Amino acid sequence: MALFDSLKNLFKSKPGTPSAKKKQVPVVDVAKRFELLGRTGQGSMSKVYRARDSKIGRIVCLKILDRLKTEKFNARFPGLVRPTEGEIGMLMRHKNIVQTFEHGLTTEGEEYIVMELIDGVGLNFLVETKSRQLEGNRVNYLRQLAEGLEHMHKTGFLHRDICPRNVMVTNDGVVKIIDLGLSIPYKPEFCRPGNRTGTTFYLAPELVKRQPTDHRVDMFALGVTAYEVFTGTLPWEKATSLQVLLNLMNSPGRDPREVVPTLDEEIVKFLKKAIERDPRDRFQNPEQFRAALAELPEV
Repeated sequence: MALFDSLKNLFKSKPGTPSAKKKQVPVVDVAKRFELLGRTGQGSMSKVYRARDSKIGRIVCLKILDRLKTEKFNARFPGLVRPTEGEIGMLMRHKNIVQTFEHGLTTEGEEYIVMELIDGVGLNFLVETKSRQLEGNRVNYLRQLAEGLEHMHKTGFLHRDICPRNVMVTNDGVVKIIDLGLSIPYKPEFCRPGNRTGTTFYLAPELVKRQPTDHRVDMFALGVTAYEVFTGTLPWEKATSLQVLLNLMNSPGRDPREVVPTLDEEIVKFLKKAIERDPRDRFQNPEQFRAALAELPEV
């Protein structure tokens, strides 16, 4: 893979290889430093709070990872040292990715991450409620999402869980990729067959089939997200997890016009290409995705 070759020296002396040395990180007594103002969400491996940080004097988003669940996830990469979510977040400096201010360990041995508190709503909320906020903004939001993902790839990481639930839209209309909990270094040893991580409905067929993977798994998830943004639904019917996986492998997905009969023909072509099962046939990178988006009418 060409991008692997271009990134092969990116992680020298950085986390992500068996020889990498772990840096000292701060240990914080969460109860003493932070005033927890309420829960803002909960992931499969973490709890997220709106909190007042006495150290920097601002309201922040505080994420505390479940230690055992995090260890279990990292065990999927035997012999490798996966950078922590906090370490990955600190490398991401882009307007379309949530900003990480600090990371470390709590006195209980759990990883904590201090991030910007995003004033806005989830893209999943806009899709599920058929919000009028999407009107005239679909292309714009997807373009921003692709720009954030492009930055991740160029920085040397795969997100591995792109979906509307992991995208926020601020009150000012800025799209932010969130939740880097499943992100991995974009290196061959982290992309070996067999690691089915991600949200079921957005898993690329090559992931489902436990084949070797690359950055195009993110492109497939981005494509399914785009399909939802334009149609309000998934390309495949919701079913049991097993049936969903079979559908992902064996069905091209519903023609978008079955859901929105008035959808522009160019948008239909775009969405079909975005969710192609063969990675060679879908958009190859976020730049291609954005270039195709630029040709679409804003709806």
